[in-house]
Amino acid sequence: MAIYSLGDQVPNIHETAFVHPDAVIIGSVEIGAESTIWPGAVLRGDDGYIKIGARTSIQDNTVIHTTPQDPTIVGDDCVIGHIVHLECCIIENGAQVSSGAVVLHRVRVGTGAIVAANAVVLNDQIVPPGALAVGAPAIIKEGRARSSDIEFGAKIYVEKGKWFKKSMRKISD
Repeated sequence: MAIYSLGDQVPNIHETAFVHPDAVIIGSVEIGAESTIWPGAVLRGDDGYIKIGARTSIQDNTVIHTTPQDPTIVGDDCVIGHIVHLECCIIENGAQVSSGAVVLHRVRVGTGAIVAANAVVLNDQIVPPGALAVGAPAIIKEGRARSSDIEFGAKIYVEKGKWFKKSMRKISD
C-alpha cells in the first residue's frame, strides 16, 4: 500500500479499515473503523490534518487535502463518491458528497445533507442538515436530501470493504 509518513506526521489507520493498495495516504491522516479508501484516492495530510470517521467510504479517485489553517474532517457513516475533491471542509456524520463534486475551504456539510453530483460548494458556504446542494456554484435546497439513500450507501461500502479485505488478491503486475 502507498502509505507514507512525512517527517513526524504518520497516518493512523484503524485495523478494521480497508485501504486499497492503489490509494495514497500521506502524513497527518486518521482513518476510522470499518472505513474504506478505494483505488486512486489520495489523502494528503501534509499541511494540516485529515480525519475520516468510522464506516465512511472514500471512493475511487477522490482527492482530500488540507491547509495549516483548516483541517478536513469527514464524519462517521458518510459516503464520498467517485472523483470528489474535498479541501479544508467539514462533512458531518451521515452526509454524502456525490461523484464529481468539489467542496472547498471552510464549508460545512450538515448531518444527513447531500452535495449532488458535480456540484461546487464554494468557500464558507453552509449546507444545512438534510439539505441538498446542487449546481455550480451550489444552490441549497433545504429538506431535500434523502438520508435513507446515504445510510444504504454507507452500509454497502462497509460490507464491500470487508469482502475486499478478505477476498481480493493480486494475480498479475
